[in-house]
Amino acid sequence: MRAEPLDPARTDAYLRRIGADRPAVPDAGALHDLHLRHLRTVPFENLSVHLAEDVALEYKPLVDKVVGAWRGGFCYELNGAFAALLRALGYRVELLAARVFGPEGPGIPYDHLALRVHTADGEGGPWLADIGFGRNSQYPLRLDSREQQPDPAGLFRIEETADGDLDVLRDGVPQYRLEQRPRALADFVAGCWYHRTSPDSPFTRSLVCSRLTETGRVTLSGRTLVITDADGGRDERELSEAEVLPAYRTHFGITLGRIPELRG
Repeated sequence: MRAEPLDPARTDAYLRRIGADRPAVPDAGALHDLHLRHLRTVPFENLSVHLAEDVALEYKPLVDKVVGAWRGGFCYELNGAFAALLRALGYRVELLAARVFGPEGPGIPYDHLALRVHTADGEGGPWLADIGFGRNSQYPLRLDSREQQPDPAGLFRIEETADGDLDVLRDGVPQYRLEQRPRALADFVAGCWYHRTSPDSPFTRSLVCSRLTETGRVTLSGRTLVITDADGGRDERELSEAEVLPAYRTHFGITLGRIPELRG
């Protein structure tokens, strides 16, 4: 079932959340701007997993979390909410399932959610938009190109597989394998449940909150705060218990009632 578009007031609230103006035309330039602004303002985080919070894969609660609660999320949440915004702005958006590459190859079905985005005039597309993969391309990638695609985050390339899927590579290393069949948000419920509950999931074994900045990246992993800059500089330090909640507020705009603790 297609998602109901956001009403104008909620769309405007979402745009304020990411510091963006409403684009006059849903074109490629506006998509690139929205993509980058989202990465710089809405963190990739799995705090709900370690705060015992529910993750409802429905468009309204996903948008409410990002816009109303001033939180982030992982791929299902971030790309789900972003899809709702893009549709409200006039883009045609399809949800695509992917499997993330690990040491032993691609992961589980519905391991990851990414977006195929078509602009109103078909300008230079379709595009792969993905603001839910942590350290990934800062701008959308051309899904119809098999050439190298330079990006501030690295050199990306999309390869076709023998089965008709697409492998997304960063600096020559496969990141995930993307199916081309459009999916519904409900199709990802089992994958989301696995990543929230399985002891084999990277999201139950780590505690992370990370956001792109204009000069690098800021990441709070457990109580380790890491700030990097464009020149390769790195500032890393362990926070005291009293510093953790203020760090979430200062660096990510997230106000929490208690410190998330890694599930043991």
